[in-house]
Amino acid sequence: MKLAIICRPFVFHGGLETATAGLIAELVRQGREVHLFSTAGQQAIPGVRLHRLPVIDTPSLARVVSFALAAKMAVSRESFDVIQSHERTLLQDVYRAGEGCHQAYLEVKARRLGPLARAALRTNPYHRTLLALERRIFSGRRTRGIVAISRLSKAEIHRLYGLPDSRVRVVYNGVDQLRFHPANRERYRSETRDSLGIPPTAWVVLFVGSGFDRKGLGPLLQGFALTMDRESRLVVVGKGDPKPYHALASRLGVNERVCWVGPHPEVERFYAAADAVALPAFYEPFGNVHLEALASGVPLLASSRAGGSEVVSHGENGWILDDPEDSGAIREGLEALREAGAGWRDVARAASLPFTYEAQARFLLELYRSLPPR
Repeated sequence: MKLAIICRPFVFHGGLETATAGLIAELVRQGREVHLFSTAGQQAIPGVRLHRLPVIDTPSLARVVSFALAAKMAVSRESFDVIQSHERTLLQDVYRAGEGCHQAYLEVKARRLGPLARAALRTNPYHRTLLALERRIFSGRRTRGIVAISRLSKAEIHRLYGLPDSRVRVVYNGVDQLRFHPANRERYRSETRDSLGIPPTAWVVLFVGSGFDRKGLGPLLQGFALTMDRESRLVVVGKGDPKPYHALASRLGVNERVCWVGPHPEVERFYAAADAVALPAFYEPFGNVHLEALASGVPLLASSRAGGSEVVSHGENGWILDDPEDSGAIREGLEALREAGAGWRDVARAASLPFTYEAQARFLLELYRSLPPR
């Protein structure tokens, strides 16, 4: 089978990018002919034929439009059994909605803005273009298959675009079960804590994610400040502007208990150092942090607004928030995780085991074989 996959450049760390990298590597391992269409920033991958697309980097509107046009021209030059896009483009057989619906994201964002900012959001040319591309994908029959990465995301597509169940298939992401493993506690825990200046006995909460606002770092800081354990620590790993959160942590009196790491290529070391993971996201179609935490044997605080909460069992390997903006509920969840201690580790690891790249590839291949003719 000759496959074309269209996606932005990815690296082998970071949630969405890790999921794509693992899937492609598994398809190659199974002997599929994989062609990757991406931009100049994409590194070569063993066994994959890389097609670099000429894209205008800035402004963001030009990047979106030039990528969509370049991808359509490039995949049209060859014949493929299946063209799968992970981006909002103009030509694909299968669209993987890894970022959910842009319309739903804007709805969530708008609720947290004032009237003028909401008006600016609605009229922003960048967002209007993404919405036009999204409507084109979901409304027409040219896209023969739609992949949602959670039941939450599938319901969102149905609500906003009216697609029947038969046109949308849920295929969960996989996770690297060797990279994220409970045995990392023995390998990395002491070393990582020492590097952060965290005492061996401190209870540690880990936040992993890029896009601090959408993933709920602000309410997490507020909930963390309410917890009773004043020796506990919060470790923040990911890409984003930390300045407003530094200020918030200072106002809350917890800045000295927060470790600001930034993006890091070996995030598994921080899972090993943590006793709990927290992701009180406002909007998250899935969030591979959920799988990475469970695979590492670390229970987590999840949001009902994140598709990844579907792999969490409330009160068994984690805690699910109904309202991720409620700092009191976040405090309650963190306290529950602290009281559970090591008791949920084995259950957490077991919950992650079905979510492999082999399973993800198998479900996608089943979808490819069931697609209607072009």
